[in-house]
Amino acid sequence: MYFKSTYQGARLVAETLETYFDHHFATATLNGEPDTAHQPHAAMIEAVIDSAFWASLQHEEGNSPKVSLALLPPDQVGSPLLFGHRLGLTPATLTKLAPAVERPGIHLGVWYENDALYIWGTTRDIPGNCFVLEVIEPGLLVIKHRRMDGFGKFVNVAILKGDQIKIIDEGTARTPDCPNVVSSMLGFTLPSFWNDSMNVLVQLAVSMRAHGRGGSLLVVPSGSQTWRESIIDPISYPVVPVFSQLRDLLRQEPEAVGPNVWRGSVNQAVDWIAGLTAVDGATIINDRYEVLGFGAKIGRSAVSDRVEQIIVTEPVVGNQAVVVHPAQTGGTRHLSAAQFVFDQRDAVALVASQDGRFTIFAWSPSDRMVHAHRVDALLL
Repeated sequence: MYFKSTYQGARLVAETLETYFDHHFATATLNGEPDTAHQPHAAMIEAVIDSAFWASLQHEEGNSPKVSLALLPPDQVGSPLLFGHRLGLTPATLTKLAPAVERPGIHLGVWYENDALYIWGTTRDIPGNCFVLEVIEPGLLVIKHRRMDGFGKFVNVAILKGDQIKIIDEGTARTPDCPNVVSSMLGFTLPSFWNDSMNVLVQLAVSMRAHGRGGSLLVVPSGSQTWRESIIDPISYPVVPVFSQLRDLLRQEPEAVGPNVWRGSVNQAVDWIAGLTAVDGATIINDRYEVLGFGAKIGRSAVSDRVEQIIVTEPVVGNQAVVVHPAQTGGTRHLSAAQFVFDQRDAVALVASQDGRFTIFAWSPSDRMVHAHRVDALLL
């Protein structure tokens, strides 16, 4: 099909996205994954982005549309809701339909015939690697795809906001000292390429960002108490005994209770823990996902120096690492998280801002300083 968009961002990014999905489909084939989705071509991608962008700027009864589009034919999904006749993929149609599909997990199905794209209905069931476009707010679009295992947050590929385009740099996952949680957000896990298991910290980060109040989560090694040297005593809300529901769920065999039931229980436990981060102070868990306390105040260890500089990166194409004073990354929450990781170099700190920014602080042995990974582009 041939399509010429009126939104410049759609033209600029379409071929790059085609190459990205070509690579992922080829890699899935090499890894023995079944062909569960159609590869999107540049003209299709450009048309979908163009329609979604102009729809995002419209209003229906005073509300801006929030809609998710999945590019696939209806025979690739189970139990689709099919419309009695096909609807043209236009900004006006998307704006009208948006109120019916704005809840999480519902996608408008889009496909093509005779060189024209059309909307065939809605679905909650989409295969791995399926091209998905989500309208977040006016002028803000996110291109993503479902993980091959079908569980967890979708993998973000590109973010378009007006004339600003961010392409996620998957190569970040292969850089020295990249934390596993960042690798998982990028669609990688170690040592396997595909995300065969859920990374709980990714789900915690998504849930922390969702409550919108900002918060800090400190992940400390189990079997060690040295992290207490960087916490002002007493902790406002210690948890005694430790809260181990999430740990216990992760030790279960999902098939024993049913995968859907198990996943629902894990999601509830994740939201429970993430909710604690909305309280002033830091929430502390160990690497077995046991909750040790919340509302904790971070203080510099008596045997440590004050952190004076950190390295900051964002996993997008063209980003350059910069070395700054930690106060330049945010407010007190960011500064204290950087100090905590500087003192406790086997710990990781996840920090959500009220404005949606999200930073993961981890010690980088190769750089010999705290590394702040800006990952909000991966969590949209």
